[in-house]
Amino acid sequence: MRRAQIAVLTLALGAGGIAAVLVMRSGEAVAPPPAPLPQVAMVDILVAKTDIEVGRRLTPEQVQWQPWPATATSSEYFRQVDNPGIVGQIAGSITRGGFTSGEPILKAKVIRADGSGYMAALIRPGMRAIATDITPEAGVGGFILPNDHVDVILTRKSHGEDFQSETILTNVRVLAIDQTVEEKNGQRVVIGKIATLELAVPQAEMLALARRLGSISLMLRGLRELEAGADDDSRGGKLDRADSVSVVRFGRDVPTMLR
Repeated sequence: MRRAQIAVLTLALGAGGIAAVLVMRSGEAVAPPPAPLPQVAMVDILVAKTDIEVGRRLTPEQVQWQPWPATATSSEYFRQVDNPGIVGQIAGSITRGGFTSGEPILKAKVIRADGSGYMAALIRPGMRAIATDITPEAGVGGFILPNDHVDVILTRKSHGEDFQSETILTNVRVLAIDQTVEEKNGQRVVIGKIATLELAVPQAEMLALARRLGSISLMLRGLRELEAGADDDSRGGKLDRADSVSVVRFGRDVPTMLR
């Protein structure tokens, strides 16, 4: 057989093999394209552009609009679709709580002061702010910080040269130590001479009287106890929640609920 005939035959066989492969592949099922991902509805909400401390007056430069899943929004959020001009409206408001960068601005944590100071904005309805002198020893060595909760102890003379101590107030919120209203730059110790406490009017009157009778000390409460409401062995009962203040009269613990 001539070489030319062999070459033609080889080409024919190769073409036939390729055609057979194409036919076989054409019969295979083609995988469907992947289903498109569901589109998540987004809405612009107001968030903190930088870290914002408690008791600060808001400026437009501290906040910005940010897309947020519509299903994850809350009625406490400021939504652009509801009020596009809210940035200018809340300018000058005072923060009742701190914000970290990117955190949604909550309505409950922003209050219009209308010219009042930031401390007045921090006080809860029905409560008052009262200051008392403390020493490093009476202030747990400086480890009491704003927003902690403390018990107030009165130490006074009883008979002659004898002294006695008595817990007169429990579960009291600390508003400030001196003029510090929150931790700054990671500071975990605030050595101050004055503690500003949040009390109802009757409890504030009791504290004012106690200051004349003797010396005042603050006893720091553990955060886990406040959150869990753990048993207080010294009282034989439950610890007070953060929404109540207890007054101790003649050894009896009288809880006062905040309204």
